[in-house]
Amino acid sequence: MNKSKVGNILGFISILLVIVSIVVFYIQRGPNADIYFLINTYGILSILGILFAIFSWLMSKKLIFTIIGLIGNGIFWHLLICYY
Repeated sequence: MNKSKVGNILGFISILLVIVSIVVFYIQRGPNADIYFLINTYGILSILGILFAIFSWLMSKKLIFTIIGLIGNGIFWHLLICYY
């Protein structure tokens, strides 16, 4: 595989992690939600998504995956820090 194709795959995975974070949020919301599970899940998914977005930019030089990945994962990282 060439670097451009690997970079596109990493960018797609970064966006996929944003979608997984949204799905976990809607599944685990409510008064009976385990807060420690949510903090760990959002933290891990956000950090991985940000790293994948950065590696995607380094390998493919396409900014669309980087921008969407960083903004999407950055929003969940911000929510994690501010609200929990």
